[in-house]
Amino acid sequence: MLEIKGLNQFYGESHTLWDLDFSIAKGECTCLMGRNGVGKTTLLGCVMGLIKPSSGSIMFEGHDLTVASAEKRAGLGIGYVPQGRQIFPMLTVEENLQIGLPIRKERRAKIPAFIYELFPVLYDMKSRRGGDLSGGQQQQLAIGRALVIDPKLLILDEPTEGIQPNIVQEIGDIIRQLNKETGLTVLLVEQKLPFVRRTSDRFIIMDRGRAVSNGELGQLTEDLVHEYLTV
Repeated sequence: MLEIKGLNQFYGESHTLWDLDFSIAKGECTCLMGRNGVGKTTLLGCVMGLIKPSSGSIMFEGHDLTVASAEKRAGLGIGYVPQGRQIFPMLTVEENLQIGLPIRKERRAKIPAFIYELFPVLYDMKSRRGGDLSGGQQQQLAIGRALVIDPKLLILDEPTEGIQPNIVQEIGDIIRQLNKETGLTVLLVEQKLPFVRRTSDRFIIMDRGRAVSNGELGQLTEDLVHEYLTV
């Protein structure tokens, strides 16, 4: 579904991504892992069109994303939950969710009922401003906003960061439900190993801008964890 080949990116003279090669298969949940500063968020920025790669290709279902404008990603079926959530604090919960409606194919699109079924708190608080929600509620809103467009690929950047444990548990359950019951493909950036082991099928480890290991989750050995993930 998503195929990255020979991807390089520079910030000035700093070489941040080095010849990245990997693919994300349809229907799988893949976790992108690595210590802070290894290039994970930069890579997602390239996929989403927020950062321009210096060379290489990013293909999504036959579309070359390196030549597509950033706003076309949602229309192609990529939902994105950025690090830090980035909801609109002055808009209501309902208004935040409505932002994705023009992407949907229905002429008179409305917020899908399953969004409120997944996140009942969003229905209860749909008239409240996004900025008045707790961190966990804002993360649920950010995920719901990405799901409104009916994505084929859902990308989540550190979805458990700064979230209370009960909401982390709920988000993990929802990722598994979406992936296993509906077949939604998921690319997850996460550092909490218990969460990764619970939600993901495969892993990719980055170090210093390079993809240094990947495979099925059962191949994530303690040696790899110690070498590339332990702070």
